[in-house]
Amino acid sequence: MVFRLLQNQYRRARPWIDRLGAALLAVALSPIMAACAVLIKLTSRGPIFYTQERVGKGGRTFTLIKLRTMYQNAEADTGPTWAKGDHRDPRVTPVGRLLRRTHLDEVPQLINVLKGEMSLIGPRPERPSFVEDFREEIPDYEDRLAVKPGITGLAQIRSGYDRTMRDVRRKVKLDKTYINRMCWMVDAAILGRTAIKVFRREKVNR
Repeated sequence: MVFRLLQNQYRRARPWIDRLGAALLAVALSPIMAACAVLIKLTSRGPIFYTQERVGKGGRTFTLIKLRTMYQNAEADTGPTWAKGDHRDPRVTPVGRLLRRTHLDEVPQLINVLKGEMSLIGPRPERPSFVEDFREEIPDYEDRLAVKPGITGLAQIRSGYDRTMRDVRRKVKLDKTYINRMCWMVDAAILGRTAIKVFRREKVNR
């Protein structure tokens, strides 16, 4: 009873916590982002930022922002494909591999958080074409859309790249576990674990 009360209070305050955290991080990381932007422009053709439609809370779509890590028009011939390990993905530029290993390409998503489209922590937002497939294959997939998607989350720190539908089902289960247990202690633990993985350059699911 007490836990549920505290949990509900935290959930109501969370949008403001997200925005404050995103604003502080954006200011702190702005010099690094400027350096990354210069590297991207000097080493490959195309824009600095990469935008992509993703599915957020309640099934509403939004435009996710990242630093561009792939060659321009990388999916022109293949269409949407599942992510691969960077060393096996010819679409990724040399600078892009560095940005992905350090997860700096994810930093512009702080803009999505400031706009209220994402949270710092939550289920990873997927592309609409993938969501349509997952909804057909996984009956409870819709449950993970009950909260805003996040830059990091429980499934991201515990799983790798999706290679099979079984991987997706495992992540959906982790996402649902997070949604049910969401509180400041769980979020603090996820942020701490994410920081450790980034510092060690371990893979965090994208």
